[in-house]
Amino acid sequence: MANPKLKQMIAAGEFITAPGVFDMISTLVADRMGFPALYVTGYGVSASHLGLPDAGIMTYTDMETRVRRIAEGATTPVIADADTGYGGLLNVRHTVRGYEAAGVSAIQIEDQEYPKKCGHTPGRRVVPLEDMVSKIKVAVDSRSSSDFLIIARTDSRTSLGIDEALRRGEAFAEAGADVVFIEAPETVEEMQMINDRIGAPTLANMVSGGKTPILSSAKLHEIGFSIAIHPALGFLAVGQALKAAYGELLETGDVANAQLDNFGEFSKLMGFEDVWEFDRKWAEV
Repeated sequence: MANPKLKQMIAAGEFITAPGVFDMISTLVADRMGFPALYVTGYGVSASHLGLPDAGIMTYTDMETRVRRIAEGATTPVIADADTGYGGLLNVRHTVRGYEAAGVSAIQIEDQEYPKKCGHTPGRRVVPLEDMVSKIKVAVDSRSSSDFLIIARTDSRTSLGIDEALRRGEAFAEAGADVVFIEAPETVEEMQMINDRIGAPTLANMVSGGKTPILSSAKLHEIGFSIAIHPALGFLAVGQALKAAYGELLETGDVANAQLDNFGEFSKLMGFEDVWEFDRKWAEV
């Protein structure tokens, strides 16, 4: 079930910085670093699991299976991307119940048409406002505990402008969303407008190379945001590190100077200490 700490931290005015995780290695590393929450990125899961773009190809089953394992392996509250809820209102109910049962603490549902596309990319289209409001109401009604938070995202800024995005954000809050997420504001002024207008906690999406200015957690908190997710940070860092290490091997045939984690410490992170203790206990049986 949902970890109540996330709701409690938001209610207390604490700022939530959530790095993006996309597999169990990234989850275990981030979970041990003391972040207040982790964010399961649909882009990252689609890339790492399928090797395909975040373009509505991942199914509910694909995502729920991996979200469940991440939530089981983390002690930190987990926020998880659920795209459009994977269909209509009945699908939204099924998705909310499934994510909550998986141990997620907050689910993110957006107002894009199906199949959705990754935020900060062109060609995104949104459904009518009343359709998304109905999804939010179903999501709120379908959860078993108010500790499980509903994050409602609109992608309307890019195609319909900031005024429509703000109108939708206000409607999402009125419909019962715990957190409002207006995707891809393009200036700091627009980011401030979001927090001046929306009567609910807000979320900022920090994507390196995206449309939104990258600000520090302190600045985002000052502007009025409650949560900042960094969905691409992990997989972009991993991609760069892999290219450097593999490139060193390809070019020189020697990895003596490669920047690598310690194998022993990494083995401990993966749980080998428990295996070693088990072997010692049962070695003479």
